[in-house]
Amino acid sequence: MPMIRVEMFEGRTREQKRALVEALTNAFIETCGGKPESVQVVIQDVSPFDWGGGGELFGDRMAASNKNDGG
Repeated sequence: MPMIRVEMFEGRTREQKRALVEALTNAFIETCGGKPESVQVVIQDVSPFDWGGGGELFGDRMAASNKNDGG
């Protein structure tokens, strides 16, 4: 039973997540074969303040970008 794990910043709608699950399932079946009901997709929403890269939290980077954009 294949499992696809997606970790992404929080904020997507349920409709977007539904579409993502469908698209990932279809892509897996088209590429690897199998039955859609055998493909599992797990989505984990992560706060930008719980995810870092390049030595900094993405939440801090986003806040600085918004501040520089006047937001």
